[in-house]
Amino acid sequence: MARRVQPIAPLLGHLLRGSSTAADPPHRALFRSITYMPRPCSDIRAAQAVTLIPGDGIGPLVTGAVRQVMEAMRAPICFETYEVHGDMPAVPEEVVESIRRNKVCLKGGLDTPVGGGVNSLNVQLRKELDLFASLVHCFNLPGIHTRHQNVDIVVIRENTEGEYSGLEHEVVPGVVESLKVITKFCSERIARYAFEFAYLNNRKKVTAVHKANIMKLADGLFLESCREVAEHYPGIGYNEIIVDNCCMQLVSRPEQFDVMVTPNLYGNLVANTAAGLAGGTGVMPGGNVGHEYAIFEQGASAGNVGNEKLVKNKSANPVALLLSSAMMLRHLQFPKFADRLETAVLQVVKEGRCKTRDLGGESTTQEVVDAVIAALD
Repeated sequence: MARRVQPIAPLLGHLLRGSSTAADPPHRALFRSITYMPRPCSDIRAAQAVTLIPGDGIGPLVTGAVRQVMEAMRAPICFETYEVHGDMPAVPEEVVESIRRNKVCLKGGLDTPVGGGVNSLNVQLRKELDLFASLVHCFNLPGIHTRHQNVDIVVIRENTEGEYSGLEHEVVPGVVESLKVITKFCSERIARYAFEFAYLNNRKKVTAVHKANIMKLADGLFLESCREVAEHYPGIGYNEIIVDNCCMQLVSRPEQFDVMVTPNLYGNLVANTAAGLAGGTGVMPGGNVGHEYAIFEQGASAGNVGNEKLVKNKSANPVALLLSSAMMLRHLQFPKFADRLETAVLQVVKEGRCKTRDLGGESTTQEVVDAVIAALD
């Protein structure tokens, strides 16, 4: 059973979305524009209840970091906290109802058993709430040295079908059949989201990632849908790339990519690869959205959720989830709080005095949080 924790006291406030000005530093103006995810509903409230799932492994550490920073900012957020763990047979109904009621959730990682065992609760949530679009922003942060510069990639991944449909069965002992499902409806929907995102955020190109040279019907349908949607956005460039060539191009010339739209499995691989190029999973924000609900979480996990050493030393990097929380604030139409949070996080990363081990430092999670709070204007 999930255990509900008493929410923190709500704080009132209502702000409209701001826009970048000429006075903004270049990296800040760019970051503010690309982390904006259009809110799928028009209801605006002064204070917003948000479902919080700390999750497994490093999850409680990084979600705790977010709570501290939100309280320091006096952000108009009221968290409803539930204990959910990856080894549960299903997401408790009261948790799903909380997300349906609040429309928005902030989530730490949930550990999914490899091979046999329970199904992924992450996939269950996406299907249950029809969170059809996953967005991961992979970009160079000032202060983090990487092999490639000018990386600024947004990976938009179809979230509800493909190889993640969960349609598997054993035909006869020793023979397993796994079905990949691609539909016109879902392909058009994710393509339209990608192009609309590019249009709203002044992006120049959308790249569709596929394997239609082999999976001619399934990935062929995905490409056909992308092409049809692209015709309605003549001001945005469109091209296509086979997924294996895409991986090679990512590690050799990642700066050529802008917005990437992918089926489910490819998007997971591409997002984690791009995250590794731009600074690692500890700094990449992300979110999952549908027409009614949204869940924000670390953009790419790559297996660090259950890292026992990070948990023991309390040294998990909270930057990714802090930036995801800024995306959440903008999604909720609290842009000034989002700007304050993003600016403080970017300042701490740029200064480099508080860095966790994944960024070459020795700081703990709490030390990074304290630095971010001190940097809030």
